[in-house]
Amino acid sequence: MGYLAVSFAFGIAASEKGLSTIQAVVMSFTNVTSAGQYASLDSIRDNVSLLEMALLQLIINLRYLLMSTALTQKLDQKTSILHRMGIAYGVTDEIFAMSVLVKGQLSPFYSYGLIAVSLAGWTFGTFLGAFAGQVLPTLVIACLGLAIYGMFIAIIIPPARERKSVMAVVAASMLLSLVLTFLPEDFRLSSGMRIIVITLIVSAAAAFLAPIPDEDKEGRDA
Repeated sequence: MGYLAVSFAFGIAASEKGLSTIQAVVMSFTNVTSAGQYASLDSIRDNVSLLEMALLQLIINLRYLLMSTALTQKLDQKTSILHRMGIAYGVTDEIFAMSVLVKGQLSPFYSYGLIAVSLAGWTFGTFLGAFAGQVLPTLVIACLGLAIYGMFIAIIIPPARERKSVMAVVAASMLLSLVLTFLPEDFRLSSGMRIIVITLIVSAAAAFLAPIPDEDKEGRDA
């Protein structure tokens, strides 16, 4: 149900950007990443190069590489490459969280069960949202389109309230985004390139200025 609500909002946004219902559904089925899919909508609309699109998705979805690497430690060494690729296809934040809680070795078929349920909710919600975007009045669509922003705000507000470093990252990202958006037209970047630049600059600065202490240091501090 959680996937259904978020993907419905994505379907609405995809419809607003000019994608057909089938295009939105195929994107959800093949990508399975809310942030990556949403960030790509403006890039698709602006007809950016495939290289820029690939780089954008690499930056946004880099966390899945780390998650997949961690999950390999829970697999039997005899697990085939096909099973590993199947598991990697469906790695999301939620599926990773469920998988790491499994005691002992992780069975590929357990992962496939998680993926099947999650993918069904994700693609069906996208279908409903994109279809609704084709038939509902413009005013209603504009209101429903705000839901995706609400989701991202709900993700960043709790950690930002707990840690000043996270709040600083959020504020810096917003400020840099504002600056890049209103650059003179000759220097203006595409939406996808802005996300790439902001992510690299802000994350690098945060890692340098506010690194997360390792466990040994935390133990000594305690």
